[in-house]
Amino acid sequence: MSERGHITLVTGGARSGKSALAERLAARHGGSRIYIATAEVGDDEMSHRIAEHQRRRGTGWITLEEPLDLTGALDRSDGQGVRLVDCLTLWLANCRGSADIGALCMTLRQQTCPVVLVTNELGQGIVPGNALARQFRDRHGWMNQAVAQIADQVWLSVSGQPMRLKPPRENPDDIL
Repeated sequence: MSERGHITLVTGGARSGKSALAERLAARHGGSRIYIATAEVGDDEMSHRIAEHQRRRGTGWITLEEPLDLTGALDRSDGQGVRLVDCLTLWLANCRGSADIGALCMTLRQQTCPVVLVTNELGQGIVPGNALARQFRDRHGWMNQAVAQIADQVWLSVSGQPMRLKPPRENPDDIL
């Protein structure tokens, strides 16, 4: 039986530096680096964002574009090097409510190579004004909690500053 791959979750707000942090964390693993992109080019602005990510990463990455079948992309690429999934938020939105978060977590637990996942932190803003947006925010929060629970490391990026959340530097139960 093979050893389980290391799982890292990186979260943060928009333009917080989470993708750049995830790239640095993935590079620590050495070997081949695979970027699993969940974004789809829908307009010129998104095309520009994707190009900026590609420019920043440089040439040392293999890119797999997979907006929907994330578990399949993880399974197909396992054993080929560290994978960086950017991002879970777009994947959940692309699936329009049909994303199987339980299957994602099961797939992550079965990986033999490391996986670094990027997600947004949506729950710190105002309560959305419509039911559909509130449902997405809630489902997204539950997804983040489920992935963080099985992750070996969880990082939060705030204003470009990384903060390690898991494993904690100290046990909060010892302080309380």
